[in-house]
Amino acid sequence: MLENIIFDLGGVLLNIDMVQTRTAFARLGWKEEDWKGINQSGQLIFENLEIGLDSPAQFREKIRQILPSSPTDAEIDYAWNAMLRDFPIEIVNYLIKLKSKYRLFLLSNTNELHLQRFKEIFEGSFGYSIDRLFEKCYYSHEIGHRKPNSEAFTVVLDDAGLDPEKTLFVDDLKRNTETAEKFGMKVLHIEPGTLMQRLPEYLEESEF
Repeated sequence: MLENIIFDLGGVLLNIDMVQTRTAFARLGWKEEDWKGINQSGQLIFENLEIGLDSPAQFREKIRQILPSSPTDAEIDYAWNAMLRDFPIEIVNYLIKLKSKYRLFLLSNTNELHLQRFKEIFEGSFGYSIDRLFEKCYYSHEIGHRKPNSEAFTVVLDDAGLDPEKTLFVDDLKRNTETAEKFGMKVLHIEPGTLMQRLPEYLEESEF
């Protein structure tokens, strides 16, 4: 019997558009080869921010070292947060209904800058904190681990006292659901923006 559901955030509950961030950074002078250079050299600018190894101030300094200009903190934050779009109201209403039947949790690879911004987006749209939708939210920069690393899932399962076999994990990245499966969790891998097409059907079928 399913008792718990752990949700990913971006691409599942929150609409994101990476092009918006790339475009915003391009206006600050970030060239396409800069993105390729980060990927090819294995620099961990973004991951270090996501696991709390770097502070926002350290992150901004590393970004300035790449850019030909010297953007302000506000300009960097704006570009970095540009990918964060909106929370569909039908998803929020659905989570409210699910709370009456399941224990709901959030496990997100995110960072301090994104956390502040998407909380502002949510509260501006609905008038209350996103934290009220869940029993507890686990953010990678606060717990020091990010998906798909197994440590991130261990933190959630242990801290919340969850039975993996009675827990569903929902994410839009296959590598994350594959790790969750190794813990014995049920998983639902979805394409971004398809939660309302996939989850209600999954839960209905799981009851039989």
